[in-house]
Amino acid sequence: MEKEGIKRKLGQQFYLLRLLVRRNIKNQYYRSVIGILWTVLNPLLNMAVMAIVFINIFGRSGIGLDYPIYILSGNIIFGIMRSSTSGSLPCLVQQRDMLQKTKVSISLFPTANVFSSLITFLFSFIALLIVMFVRFLTKDYTFTWQIVFLVVLLPSVCLFSLGISYFLSALYVFFRDIKHIYSVILTLWTYLTPLFYSIEVLKNDFIEKAMIFNPMYHYVTYFRQLLMGIIPSWQTHLFCYGFGILSLLIGYLFLSAVRNKIAAKL
Repeated sequence: MEKEGIKRKLGQQFYLLRLLVRRNIKNQYYRSVIGILWTVLNPLLNMAVMAIVFINIFGRSGIGLDYPIYILSGNIIFGIMRSSTSGSLPCLVQQRDMLQKTKVSISLFPTANVFSSLITFLFSFIALLIVMFVRFLTKDYTFTWQIVFLVVLLPSVCLFSLGISYFLSALYVFFRDIKHIYSVILTLWTYLTPLFYSIEVLKNDFIEKAMIFNPMYHYVTYFRQLLMGIIPSWQTHLFCYGFGILSLLIGYLFLSAVRNKIAAKL
């Protein structure tokens, strides 16, 4: 009977998680004329703008990839973390009524945001495949089988994003100003991650050594290596999953520590 109760509870949590993810996706494109197609068009349009602006400044040295593919691949991986953590900030406050009236686990809401961002990534990946195919036709790119290792990369990115989402969603309940502070942090983080440039262009040994402490640098580099036909080293895997597990532990422990205070604050 006890096992059946656990199974029933897990089933209910999973069902609610699916509903939350579906709602997040629908709300993201509510009243949009072309709806979910924006998940494909948006990264393509951003890539086109950045390629036009930066190709003559950063696009010629040390990237090892066709520049449009270089930009798009970095942006969509970084986008998993950016969209899931930004969306998780107010998620507990926004669900005040549900949390007060039901016994839903508070961790479900930031988790739903991470899964929603992962689904958005999968649609954005279609945009990347389109660009790769176009560049393949112009002989600027060759498809590689190593791309299948993407299934190894994505769990580590999600773990990292989930940990930050847990932490921020809990912190936002007590400190609303974190929304504005985190916006600044994200902007800085974007520029400190080589999304549209390569660190070789900077020619700065200190920055190259400091980049090892930037988790998103490792995730972005991992993805680009796959697109270049390179299987990342075991050290790269260690960094990716090390940052992911550490982030998840810190975020989950913080969320658990303030769980009761969140209920009272809401």
